Amino acid sequence: MSLEIGQAAPEFESLDQNGNTVKLSDFKGKKVVLYFYPKDMTPGCTAQACDLRDNYEKLLSEGYVVLGVSTDSEERHQKFIAKHELPFPLLADVDHKVHDLYGTWQLKKTFGKEYMGTVRTTFIIDEEGILTDIIKKVKTKEHTKQIIG
Repeated sequence: MSLEIGQAAPEFESLDQNGNTVKLSDFKGKKVVLYFYPKDMTPGCTAQACDLRDNYEKLLSEGYVVLGVSTDSEERHQKFIAKHELPFPLLADVDHKVHDLYGTWQLKKTFGKEYMGTVRTTFIIDEEGILTDIIKKVKTKEHTKQIIG
């Protein structure tokens, strides 16, 4: 089942980089940028995270919280956050349960080789938990503009 704008965002529970439990319902009353990305420390994922970092105050002023999700471990997230001074939490979805809920864990193909992996996608969720936008063609260096213009 693929998600569509106007649907309720699937409730999830995952651990952040510090081992704290994070649930979508924790952010009721706030707008959420829930972005799924393939891997910490890679060029595209770093560009995306740094664009969100550099525009974080603007996102906060617009009422957004930012949550990054990948299948990397808590420890790897800690290193990524420290290296790039990221001000928002990263969820360690090592068993890709959150990915499965949002349909971002899919069969991919690179150089003729097929494998399961993260499809880079961002979900914008309103204060009531409704999907208001789904960004599938993410511009990693200009992602904030895609979110708030």
